[in-house]
Amino acid sequence: MIFGFNTDVKHGDTIYHVQSEARESERLLQTQIFVRGRCIGKKASSYGSKTSSDQTGDVQLGDAQKEQQLREQHRLVLDAIREGKLDNVLDHPEPEALATVKELDVQWLNAESIHADRNLTMQLRVTEGGAAAPGARLTFRFARPGAAPFYTQAVADSGGAAEIKIEVEEAALPDASLLVQANYGGRTATRKFTLRKTE
Repeated sequence: MIFGFNTDVKHGDTIYHVQSEARESERLLQTQIFVRGRCIGKKASSYGSKTSSDQTGDVQLGDAQKEQQLREQHRLVLDAIREGKLDNVLDHPEPEALATVKELDVQWLNAESIHADRNLTMQLRVTEGGAAAPGARLTFRFARPGAAPFYTQAVADSGGAAEIKIEVEEAALPDASLLVQANYGGRTATRKFTLRKTE
């Protein structure tokens, strides 16, 4: 019997695709986590005997038990993602891939006050593993209904901070969005911010 589970789950701005399956040839129940098509980690548990010489079968799980165990493992990973604790349940995290998704971060510092004097001013900080990412390159895409997207770039200072200004009327901010991509050390992080007018 072949069975498996596939679920997309979102945490922050990242969509994780979680795929669980029983690997009969390896006697494994395996869950893989993908981001943008790239596997960032796995969780696996064995069932039955690992030695081919043991053919008694008394330690092997039936299909219903395997499916239940796989379902619980799948749910465990989904819950960990929702709680931001994926690293805690992975067996073999891929360090390079995890760094791409987890360690590089873009923080919006002035989300409460971004518009003044006909300018949208955005102050950001790029960090890698919690430390400043000096020299990180940021690309911004400002989009609003009925207008062509506007692109601009900035480079983070020694503290990982960067600022952009876009001349735009405050009335145009509702329904506008800003996509920010940070590049640092060969890694990228993308964040989408939705703008709305404060009352």
